[in-house]
Amino acid sequence: MENVSLDKSFDYAVRIVNLCKYLNNDKKEYIMSKQLLRCGTSIGANISEAQRGQSLADFTTKMCIALKEANESEYWLRLLYKTDYLEEKQFESIHKDAEELINILTSICKTSQEKMKI
Repeated sequence: MENVSLDKSFDYAVRIVNLCKYLNNDKKEYIMSKQLLRCGTSIGANISEAQRGQSLADFTTKMCIALKEANESEYWLRLLYKTDYLEEKQFESIHKDAEELINILTSICKTSQEKMKI
């Protein structure tokens, strides 16, 4: 069965890992890329963990953590772009993926939180 959030977050994590390799090797940037690597790969890990949640509350908590990590990764991407570590084309491509994940996770979190109120 297809899981869009899990699939997209995994693909995003692969892109983040590759971007961080580039930032380390080519741009010699280590601090912000480490932050980006941490939060950008954490998204999928939290979504994966949520799939085996013990309850709706557990699922919702993990998905909302994934959303927070996605928001943080989007912040680091913007900062790397504005400080000239990323070119516009690089930024726009991966930033689009970040925004898509944020939109998906926002929807999942809202729906799950509404279900918990019922």
